Amino acid sequence: MESIAKQKIVEDLLPQKFGKPGKIWVGILLVFCALGLFAYIRQLTKGLAVTGMRDYVSWGIYISNFVFFVAISLVGSLITAVLRLSDVHWSTPLTRIAEIIAVSAITFASIIIIVDMGRPDRFYNLFIHGRLQSPIIWDVVVITTYFFVSILLLYFPLMPDLAILLKFKEKTGAGLHKLYTFLGSFWKNTNAQIHINEKAVNILSITIIPVAFSIHTVTSWLFATTYRPGWDSTNFGAYFISGAFLVGAGGVIVAMYIFRKAYQLENYITDSHFDKMGKILVLLALLYLYFNVNEFLVPAFKMKKSEEDHLLGLFTGEFAPVFWFAITTAMIIPILILVFKKGRRPLPAFIAGILVVIGSWFKRYLIVTPTLLHPFLPMHDVPASYRHYIPTWEEWSIALGSLAGAMLIITLFARIFPIIPIQETITETEQNETK
Repeated sequence: MESIAKQKIVEDLLPQKFGKPGKIWVGILLVFCALGLFAYIRQLTKGLAVTGMRDYVSWGIYISNFVFFVAISLVGSLITAVLRLSDVHWSTPLTRIAEIIAVSAITFASIIIIVDMGRPDRFYNLFIHGRLQSPIIWDVVVITTYFFVSILLLYFPLMPDLAILLKFKEKTGAGLHKLYTFLGSFWKNTNAQIHINEKAVNILSITIIPVAFSIHTVTSWLFATTYRPGWDSTNFGAYFISGAFLVGAGGVIVAMYIFRKAYQLENYITDSHFDKMGKILVLLALLYLYFNVNEFLVPAFKMKKSEEDHLLGLFTGEFAPVFWFAITTAMIIPILILVFKKGRRPLPAFIAGILVVIGSWFKRYLIVTPTLLHPFLPMHDVPASYRHYIPTWEEWSIALGSLAGAMLIITLFARIFPIIPIQETITETEQNETK
């Protein structure tokens, strides 16, 4: 019975070729990526003048996208590191999903920063003229470190699965077989290799937690060390980390539901997983709601003139529709859905996850733009267009192209590699049967 169960697990979790819906999905993502690339070529040719950014709003949806990507990448440390080190075994089917989301997100966080610079060659200046006093250098260091640690944390648990994939050349095809051979032919599944691999994964899991906290804290410092209303806050570090945990967990729930439906993984990503992740998401939404209240209550109580303009713009002014939409969709509605057991079933949890991800993107937009339009020194003698920020189609195209690119990486990874760890699933199944 054990061999039959093992064989069925391998067959269920082997990468599958795209069907018609999968090909359509990849085609749509490629169209958005191509549109983003075309818009970026226009920006390179004509300069940042093609964007809606001006003297005051020098950061727009590019930086909103950057903060969003950095935030959702935290899910790798939440699912893979925190739960693994806590000896939580139910999260095994979710670890690889979380890691590939983290890797794809941090990859495009790096790319979108270069896009925001206008000229890519300026990135070189960070290395030859960078100063340790600058939080931007700190951000470059922690993002680079987080990227490589995430890659290793994705690759090391994948090595036993590569050995399994090498046995199915007829199903995977000659091209992928060569890739698997290059990546994992040295894996012999010996006790020594298993021990070293497990030790390395534990070390990486411990390492990635402070690095993950650093990347989100340092990103918050890019704002908080700038003397502007709305950013001049000691709350920003914890505020960013709590929001990152929230959107990361929401992103995993969305991916869980899609992969479960697309690859018929109901036996591996069960209703219990949605129930547990739903509880985590409720906790994180309540935590982030607390930091939001804390973020706005103190300046609202003091009501300095510059802070007053900023807060009124958010609560009742130009940005009020987006603000209340973000608060409602990212926190209020997901809490109301997931606090009940029926709301933690797969479909309601998926809807809540979608709302969290969408609302969180707009929340990042609100972190960036309103503050820049409400400087401490009032605007005088500037064109009317400087008092508002409306992203151009080039900006929207590049932003959507980067989001599509991140999803394309996740999609292609699921086509090439098992999205659920095969060897870990087999091991846990055998351990459960012997109990």
